[in-house]
Amino acid sequence: MGNRSGVPIKDDHRRQSHEQPPPPRPEEKPSPPKWPKRSSQHPPMIPRPLSGIGRVLGRPMEDVRSTYIFGRELGRGQFGITYLVTHKETKEQFACKSIAARKLLNRDDVEDVRREVQIMHHLTGHRNIVELKGAFEDRHSVNLVMELCAGGELFDRIITKGHYSEQAAAAVCRQMVTVVHYCHSMGVIHRDLKPENFLLLSSAEDSPLKATDFGLSVFFQPGQVLKDLVGSAYYVAPEVLKRNYGPEADIWSAGVILYILLSGVPPFWGENEQGIFDAVLRGHMDFSSDPWPSISSSAKDLVKKMLRSDPKERISAVEVLNHPWMREDGDASDKPIDIAVLTRMKQFRAMNKLKKVALKVIAENLSEEEIVGLKEMFKSIDTDNSGTLTFEELKAGLPKLGTKISESEVRQLMEAADVDGNGTIDYIEFITATMHMNRLEKENHLFTAFEYFDEDKSGYITMEELEQALMKYNMGDEKTIKEIIAEVDTDNDGRINYEEFVAMMRKGNPELVTNRRRKNFLT
Repeated sequence: MGNRSGVPIKDDHRRQSHEQPPPPRPEEKPSPPKWPKRSSQHPPMIPRPLSGIGRVLGRPMEDVRSTYIFGRELGRGQFGITYLVTHKETKEQFACKSIAARKLLNRDDVEDVRREVQIMHHLTGHRNIVELKGAFEDRHSVNLVMELCAGGELFDRIITKGHYSEQAAAAVCRQMVTVVHYCHSMGVIHRDLKPENFLLLSSAEDSPLKATDFGLSVFFQPGQVLKDLVGSAYYVAPEVLKRNYGPEADIWSAGVILYILLSGVPPFWGENEQGIFDAVLRGHMDFSSDPWPSISSSAKDLVKKMLRSDPKERISAVEVLNHPWMREDGDASDKPIDIAVLTRMKQFRAMNKLKKVALKVIAENLSEEEIVGLKEMFKSIDTDNSGTLTFEELKAGLPKLGTKISESEVRQLMEAADVDGNGTIDYIEFITATMHMNRLEKENHLFTAFEYFDEDKSGYITMEELEQALMKYNMGDEKTIKEIIAEVDTDNDGRINYEEFVAMMRKGNPELVTNRRRKNFLT
């Protein structure tokens, strides 16, 4: 979770940020989930509800132990303990971070946990971010069930290796900065990037990295200035120490990690935290001691650009990803990196009309904590606070989130997301077009959407029911309905059953396909 009281900052895992730094030294493909036959019951193994409303999450309490068996301890921090847990029915293993309610003494502590859950929901689905499977509150704790990362911390791997080859360091740095870019384009600053907060999915040499611990992360609006002093001493940016900073502080922290990956020691060193802070503010770095003379000038150039003391002169996440040293193995190209929201809107534009309306039904049924991040983004674009986005607001707002987009593209996205065709995008339409497709992994979401169309509860969506539902959104012309039936009705009986509906909803979602290629481990 991270310490919430500001610097001097202690690490919330097993280490403290003022301990000695690292000493100087020279996937299996899982089978797809089985979708239950349509029934009036909820999907099996949802945690048993408890009486009462939780004071942290503000929704009915649930008994996480009715669904998961708790095993050994994986780690502990100031606010909670992380356990290995096993799903009783599927036998899949996860990590569960249990945050003790008695340790959340004041409103700020509660707000921090709530925000951590919101941010993890908001960032879900990125291949380099630990995925939150669910948040459950009982009388004693808030339990965050997450992907299990079996490979341990990046910190421990650095200690074991001493330092990385340039190629390996570039691969690690690319994944870290991809996370930073994703966070920033989604309106989030991490504020506590360090090797302990990157986990390895497996013990394999080329295991993907997973960012974790969003306990100090915050939502931010473009141009907003933050003032609270948080982070970890070795990785804290000079402007954070001056209490006047923005997202650039994350790039500094990633630059410190890159320096350590290449050399095995931190760039800023002191006998205690104050000594480290003084060194950070002085900004002097050693590029003459071993192994720096044997490191390429291109690597040094990137480190120096990431560790510019003036945040205005510091390189951005996209510029890091397009730096020649990062591109040498051809992974990154010169084409602009699309922000996630734009990618999702483009995917939404290509969907058939049944799917668009179904997604709107799902969006309307998501919990507040699942969509609060997208709500913040909507508010940052909705400059006149009207509750709707106009073409002009979208044209001005998308570049602020970090993407180049042409006027004709904005117009196409506008028309696609405007489900009811009234010329503006309302809040639910924005959520519908930008939510992550892993919302479709939840059986109850799909079931709710199917039942919206299946008005007579016959177990089928008939042509008449489809026409009725689409007419509400001015989409119900005969040609469209015939096309949808032809596409979705795989058994050719002239109607859509639940299995056909689920298959259609999941088809063509690149975000879901990549998720299923990796083993579903999580912290």
